[in-house]
Amino acid sequence: MPLTDSPEIGAESDQGPLRRCLVSGEQRPKDELLRFVVGPTGDLVFDVAGRLPGRGLWLKAGRDMIDTAASKRLFSKAARQSVTIPDDLVVLVAAGLKRRCLDRLGLARRAGLVAVGFEKVRAQAGTGQTVLILEAADGAAGGRRKITGLAPDALVIDVFTGAELGQALGRDHAVHVGLGADRLTDTLMVEAKRYSGIASSATP
Repeated sequence: MPLTDSPEIGAESDQGPLRRCLVSGEQRPKDELLRFVVGPTGDLVFDVAGRLPGRGLWLKAGRDMIDTAASKRLFSKAARQSVTIPDDLVVLVAAGLKRRCLDRLGLARRAGLVAVGFEKVRAQAGTGQTVLILEAADGAAGGRRKITGLAPDALVIDVFTGAELGQALGRDHAVHVGLGADRLTDTLMVEAKRYSGIASSATP
């Protein structure tokens, strides 16, 4: 099924429905993209959970994509109406994605999927079950290399501070966090990749 010109209607892939980025025109699984909708008063709203009613306007996760879509009025063109864009849209998007990631990490902890600390992550990695490693952005590089070397096939995300990771896990601070395979972990991986796309250029 070919893509239509609508950013909300797309083909299917092995990774699920595809949507088209307003800026790049690239087809990507919708879970990897940022979805926006236009509210009743014409304000652009970031749909962090992808569930708000209305026609979706899709972008790849990157500050350059958001800035280009805003400056070239691509949201208005795609929506076929005047759209009011918040001045701090990038910050709002980054904050929403960060909150969603850390909420998912808390759920993963309660599900027993999380190992915290060097020794516990090393033990988890030794079982071959570690598929995601969260390393504190303000942690020491040497410790990070030791941990990531234990699970070379795991996805490594390092955009959260030790305090942010700790808060999500019910402690003051966390530097090394490992997650085992599970649907919850898969969801967190998708969300973390989206946040990583803009975190370096927009820190809420």
